Amino acid sequence: MMTIPNILTLSRIALIPLFVVLYYCQPTYTDTPIFTWINFSLTGVYAAISMTDYLDGYLARKLNMTSKLGAFLDPVADKLMVSTALVLLVDYYPSNTHWYIGVCALIIISREILVSALREWMSTVGQRSTINVSFIGKVKTFVQIFAILFLLYQQPFFGLPSFEIGVFLLFSATFLTLYSGLIYLKEGIKTFKS
Repeated sequence: MMTIPNILTLSRIALIPLFVVLYYCQPTYTDTPIFTWINFSLTGVYAAISMTDYLDGYLARKLNMTSKLGAFLDPVADKLMVSTALVLLVDYYPSNTHWYIGVCALIIISREILVSALREWMSTVGQRSTINVSFIGKVKTFVQIFAILFLLYQQPFFGLPSFEIGVFLLFSATFLTLYSGLIYLKEGIKTFKS
């Protein structure tokens, strides 16, 4: 069912390859990143991808266009955009000095795979609705998006250190990821017991 929200979700997935191409078109940096139109475009594309994440859900509810296809595609698009960006950030920041970015990325991506598998299993036993997206999960996604945007931006943001803000938000997102993952796991264990 091709509704406006579903088209927006598909466009979010379609923009991911462009995001990857722009990432690899960045110039080779020395110690200090040079902000070019490619950096601006890279950050802008990720911001656009992130905005459609909010917009498709809002329109689906506002226009009463929710669908099973949208419910399936939305979390897939979320996981693709976050996982892709985290893998690229791990590639960008050296592991000998920024190892904690890799650790955070590993935790976040592992949790996404675990929760997806748990949702899949729950749907096979007819309990899919008991493990819907929680408020803390939505906050986690919001914080992740801003963490990634600041880490991609690389330059001071209105005089504020974007890298340090990005790292703080990434740590916060990792904590929220673990916390929300435990909530999902707790709900899953209830079903295992029953």
